[in-house]
Parts: sequence; C-alpha cells; structure tokens
Amino acid sequence: MTDGPEPSIVLAMDTEWETVESGPAGAEQTVLLLPGGMCSARSYAEVMAQSTLAKTRLVAVTMPGHAGAPPPKDFSTESYARITAELAKSAGADVVVGFSMGAMVAYEMVVSGAFKGPVVLLGASLSAADEPRFFRAIIRLGSILGTLPAAVLKKGVPSMVKRAALPPERQAQLQADFARNNTRDMRRGLQAYLRWLRRDDDPARRLCEAGVPAWVVHAEKGDGALTEHERGILEACPTVRVVTLPGHVFFLPNEVPERIAEVIVQALADA
Repeated sequence: MTDGPEPSIVLAMDTEWETVESGPAGAEQTVLLLPGGMCSARSYAEVMAQSTLAKTRLVAVTMPGHAGAPPPKDFSTESYARITAELAKSAGADVVVGFSMGAMVAYEMVVSGAFKGPVVLLGASLSAADEPRFFRAIIRLGSILGTLPAAVLKKGVPSMVKRAALPPERQAQLQADFARNNTRDMRRGLQAYLRWLRRDDDPARRLCEAGVPAWVVHAEKGDGALTEHERGILEACPTVRVVTLPGHVFFLPNEVPERIAEVIVQALADA
C-alpha cells in the first residue's frame, strides 16, 4: 500500500484538525472518520481505499491530543463531541464513523443531539466493564505515577500492531503514528476516557433513545466487548444494528476494511 495523500490542516471554529481526504470533492455524500486513541487520520487508509466508497467523499481526522496533534483545552468526551460536531457540520458530513475512542466521541455526538445523522461505532466500549481490567488499571495508575503508565502503554502498542494482518510497511506507518503521541496528553486523555466509561446512565438505552440509525460493530474477540445488558438493549432497538464479526480482530479499520466499508455503505443509504 502506498502512503496515500498527505495530511492537511483545516480549521473548524477555533480547533485545528489534521485531515486526510479521499473521493470526489463534489460528492453527493460525505463521511467523517474518527480514529481510535493514539491513532491518526492515516489509520483509515485501508477503508478509504475500498472501491465501494470511491464515489463518496471521506474525511478522516486526527483527534486533538492524539498521534502528536495539538491537545484540546478540554479532554472530556462531552467537549470532544462538541468540537467534532462543529467539524462534522463544516465538512457537511452525512455519516460519522468512529473507532474505539473515536466511537466514544461519535456516540456522544448523537446522544447529546449534536449530530443527527447515522453513526457507525467500531469496537466501541460503552462502559468500564467493556474494557479489559489491565487497561483500566494502567489508566488509574496515572493518578499516582504520572506519565509512566502512559509511557508503558505507548511502548507496548508496536507489539500489538505486529500481530495485525498488515504488510510490514503499513505496520511501520502505524507504529510511527503511535510514536508521535505525547505521554502527558495520553495521560489526560485516558483519565477523561475512564471517567466517561464510569458514568452510570445506561449508555445502550441512551443510544437507542437517540433515534438515529446506528451500527455497533465488534469482533468476536480482540476489540473490547459489550455487557449482556448492553447487547440485549441494542439488539432489541429498532434503529440499531449490532454486527459481530467472526474471529479475533483488534484494529477493525485496518484488518477488515472491506467489511467496514460495507457497513458504511449501509449507513449512507439511511442518511
């Protein structure tokens, strides 16, 4: 795979965003792609290369404070949702797709009413119980040990990338993006993320009550989970489709881009 288009910088209100675009500038529909924590806009390269999306304008962004991007003033999920909704409006986004922590932001955009179009949530965690205990422990240790736990997490990510079914040159690109992360920003972002996961507001029911078309995509193993309660609520909700992919997949946009593109096409049909 080639490196693809060079990232550009756009300004939405008072936030600078690093973006990577593909597809016709005058396309009838636009999709905003939000990467996972520590990832950059370039992490969506495999999805953006899918022929089924060739006629769609795709705008991938690096979330502020991730992969070396300038940090936001406020790392809270609610703040991320507000500034990202401004970007979605300025970009004319018809659908928002988020992976992992990006899915958290997309979720908050729709349950808060800041975005009213279809959303695709890839590997989303809706509560603390959906994340592994060791990951939550690393975040908590940041309150005591400062940036050290974040540094350990940053150092361990390359080994996870090596297990992904990707060409070596692509693995190297993703690892380089992870290396750009600032551990101080990581610590602040992860702590805000854990605070959001710990809220007790029945997140699955809130997504259903938002009334927007939503796809919740998980693999059988590897990318987080849903509690039995969450899955039951979502599977019974008329506006939500739960998609469970077979096997062990962690980096959904990179490892199963064809399947993710299929879901995006479905969401565009509902936009």
